[in-house]
Amino acid sequence: MAADPNTADAAPEPKKKGKAKLLIIGAIVVLAAGGGGAFVLLKGGHGKGAPTAAEAEKAKPAIYLQMDPAFVVNFQDDTALRFLQVGVNVMSHDPEAIAAVKEADPEIRNALLMLFSAQDVKSLSDVKGKQKLQAAALAEVQRILKQKIGKPGIDALYFTSFIMQ
Repeated sequence: MAADPNTADAAPEPKKKGKAKLLIIGAIVVLAAGGGGAFVLLKGGHGKGAPTAAEAEKAKPAIYLQMDPAFVVNFQDDTALRFLQVGVNVMSHDPEAIAAVKEADPEIRNALLMLFSAQDVKSLSDVKGKQKLQAAALAEVQRILKQKIGKPGIDALYFTSFIMQ
């Protein structure tokens, strides 16, 4: 039997279509990879090298420590004896600093009690006064940790409750 000329031509045609599809898919994959690479380089690169130690420290998850029990102090007002109860949490990205806070708990509690008892009602009646006290409390904790571990260690101090009576 003689081979039909139309049949011989028809057989290579599906291979060409398959190769064409593979070529198109390959081109799409290459373009997508190139686009993704360009996006990463342009968005995050900006010529930055390796992250600094501070950036690497901030990349770690935040660790919170609640200082229990809440701080309760009394302070004198012009007319009456007043009480202040403050719940305090500290936050750090450094587990070593959190461990140091736990170890220095009596010293930190003493410093914060002295700080809180030195306040007056008038200064704590508005938000700015509370924020100033919060910053002073953070500075006290950082001062103590700097003596203990050689660095401030704590990134933030939060008042989780604040009751004046």
